[in-house]
Amino acid sequence: MSREAAIAAAQRCLDTGALRRDLARRVAMPTESQNPERASVLAQYLEEEMRPALESLGFSCRVLREGRWPFLAAERHEEEGRPTVLGYGHGDVIRGLDEGWQQGLSPWTLTQREDRWYGRGVADNKGQHTINLAALGAVIETRGRLGFNAKYLIEMGEEMGSPGLRELCSREKALLSADVLIASDGPRLTAARPTVFLGARGGVTFDLWIDARKGGHHSGNWGGLLSDPAIQLAHAIASICGPTGQIRIPEWVPDGIPDSVRKALADCQPESGLDGPAIEPWWGEPGLTPAEKVFGWCSFTVLAFEAGNPRSPVNAIPAKAWARCQLRFVVGVDWRNVLPALRRHLDRQGFPQVQIAPSRDEVFQATRLDPDHPWVQWAVASIARSTGKKPAILPNLGGSLPNDIFSDTLALPTVWVPHSYPSCSQHAPNEHLPLDVIREGLGLMAGLYWDLGEPGTPR
Repeated sequence: MSREAAIAAAQRCLDTGALRRDLARRVAMPTESQNPERASVLAQYLEEEMRPALESLGFSCRVLREGRWPFLAAERHEEEGRPTVLGYGHGDVIRGLDEGWQQGLSPWTLTQREDRWYGRGVADNKGQHTINLAALGAVIETRGRLGFNAKYLIEMGEEMGSPGLRELCSREKALLSADVLIASDGPRLTAARPTVFLGARGGVTFDLWIDARKGGHHSGNWGGLLSDPAIQLAHAIASICGPTGQIRIPEWVPDGIPDSVRKALADCQPESGLDGPAIEPWWGEPGLTPAEKVFGWCSFTVLAFEAGNPRSPVNAIPAKAWARCQLRFVVGVDWRNVLPALRRHLDRQGFPQVQIAPSRDEVFQATRLDPDHPWVQWAVASIARSTGKKPAILPNLGGSLPNDIFSDTLALPTVWVPHSYPSCSQHAPNEHLPLDVIREGLGLMAGLYWDLGEPGTPR
């Protein structure tokens, strides 16, 4: 019975094919939360996959609902006085986008090509919570128990902004109470470097549009006489963000980057990777390092823009122009003021005709745990011991997660240990996960779970 034996047992799950069989079943379930026709599959994933998996590890399970969204809450209580750790994962995935995958690949079939597994959810998030459950099982197999108390929460609506999660956690505080959240989602800093992140940037997604008139009108007969809403909307968007990506609305950026955040990011260098796009250093807020731009600052993106009929253009001035936009923001920006500040800005710039509306009700809020927190230092030391590598510490993820629900509603320190990497193509065709990341993830999580059962955990 040893820490090394538990790590070896976890990694054997990959060698024997057990992990692949588990993940293949889960990938085969098209749990697209953005597709209303998949509602029954969301519940099926919890009942037929997650409940049996957790019960086999000695957890008692309850399926809960908040509105139409199902959740699975699981608990394994071993001994009073031991630390209690809450784990989290989401079983829903983004749309499969079947037609965009490489020949021979399908979003709903786990396929290995060279040193990668392909399939929707292998990175976000089915693969990550499958790794963690395998590591939990390896510790129980080796030690005969965990040595700590464990709880797990799996939701099925994260890709829709986690509807109902806040209400569920508010109602079930006693059920979900713990000493710390240790969970896995999002990417590492790079594929080769273990990473912990301690929060997430917030995200507000909204629509901008101009309704100029009813119907299009011939561009020859009316060009020069009728306003073009596409041109107007393009100028309105250009007023929000400069030609090199610098945000021009003061309320959309923080007053500065705290010293503790700069210190943590000093040895963090984002990399493009073999399949990733080349980083463009001229883009974004001037004077910041690449790591500070994505982990310490805010970014504005136009996700989609439409006017006229893009698939079949005609010689007509369009009647309407529409854009879906997104602000990713850090701690220090008030998310409640994002759209009111935009309204004031557009009115000042002479665009009162631009209409604004949030594209969904849920907003991910920005959170950040102090990198010097005892749970952070404990987790970093455990991962370094297991891997022989110095983990990257990111004060917050560049993307968005419902972390504020855990940090604020449940009042937990939050430590995220991701098992993916930036070029994994999550949310796109050909989503994949390298086998090296899987193997290392199994080992470091087994080591971390082992250490939770040893003396010296923060209290």
